[in-house]
Amino acid sequence: MHHKFLALLLFLVLVQTNFAEEPSEPALQWWKGNLHTHSLWSDGDDFPEMIADWYAQRGYNFLALSDHNVLSQGMRWMKYDKISDRGGEQILDKYFARFGKDWVETKGEKGSKSYEVRLKPLDEFRYLVETHGKFILIPGEEITDKFEDKPVHMNATNLAELIQPLGGSSVREVMQNNIRSVLEQEKRLGREMLPHLNHPNFKYGITYEDLASVVSEQFFEVYNGHPTINHLGDKDHPSVEAIWDLANAIRLTVLDAPPLMGLGTDDSHEYHGEPGSRPGRGWVMVRSRFLTPEHLIRAMKAGDFYASSGVSLEDVVFDKPSRTLRVAVKQDPNATYRIDFVATLKPTAKETSTGSTKQSTTVSSEASLTQKIPSKENTGRIVASVEGTHGEYKMNGTELYVRAVITSSLPPVDPVWDAQKQQAWTQPVGY
Repeated sequence: MHHKFLALLLFLVLVQTNFAEEPSEPALQWWKGNLHTHSLWSDGDDFPEMIADWYAQRGYNFLALSDHNVLSQGMRWMKYDKISDRGGEQILDKYFARFGKDWVETKGEKGSKSYEVRLKPLDEFRYLVETHGKFILIPGEEITDKFEDKPVHMNATNLAELIQPLGGSSVREVMQNNIRSVLEQEKRLGREMLPHLNHPNFKYGITYEDLASVVSEQFFEVYNGHPTINHLGDKDHPSVEAIWDLANAIRLTVLDAPPLMGLGTDDSHEYHGEPGSRPGRGWVMVRSRFLTPEHLIRAMKAGDFYASSGVSLEDVVFDKPSRTLRVAVKQDPNATYRIDFVATLKPTAKETSTGSTKQSTTVSSEASLTQKIPSKENTGRIVASVEGTHGEYKMNGTELYVRAVITSSLPPVDPVWDAQKQQAWTQPVGY
């Protein structure tokens, strides 16, 4: 009897200890994730659970699989020849080695044209790779559309139902139609969803005026790790980061709309070491108490996140009473850092007086929206720089907003262009 009492007491102590490890109000923390990922379900070259395992093993906390115009649902088989053409002859051996013969499903005779492998849906394979409080998977889709020869691609994170691209009579109308579908599904299902515009400079399909004019679009990719998306622009097109500031200048001075927020993503397709859009190049760091899709998306909608291609931050805070943006960098002992505070200044009286009559801002209007906005010299202007891991900038009333760009002396682990450095981008504040 005495032994039974001791055993019961020990059991109660262990249960209490386990509950104590799960506080009801956990502390805010940074969660690392990628929201733009492709698999064999569309034009990627690996199985989705292999991709998810890659991210989980490298310290990511969340991943959205966002294949083109498809959700990974239902029964789907794929010819082995097609799989190996994309991922190489060893792709199936790697799959077997990681998940075993009892998980991998094939049919037909190996070596024959009829040999097929089953692509597992998200709701089936997620249980192999998710870990409570450490790593989760979020359903997503890259709504892949176009206007004439201009690609218009928009990701939707935490979808429940597939959204078919709706097209439109202009780039802006295509954007508006597709984002409206996401927002309607979000409202109808009572489910937090995050739409964002992908790689605006891909084939130079989307201008900063397009991006500014669709005010229901609140997020876009300021950094995308795909090597063909023209991140730096060219002599005729602004860089993606310049697009951000130009679009936000229009939103804040002409459209009376909140500014865009910037994401970092991989847009990964290749997972076997070949050249192309490899994983691990761009991500978001989201500050939240809970690792759930709903809490992550709510935090992003509140602007409590930053984009990164390698730099990690300890903290980023905007103190509203003093209108001061403060940034603290997580030190890499091998790196030095520069913190640039970037602002767009309010239009001068001269710029305002010489602006043309305010034009229509509906998506059907392709007219210029650049009247009465700051000059390009005052748009996306570095107003202060700090060498080191801590910096702050106090707004003086001349700025429409301020954001920070942190640049490391080190290159990324897997650079996209020559002389690239690791960076982080905070969100616009003070508007």
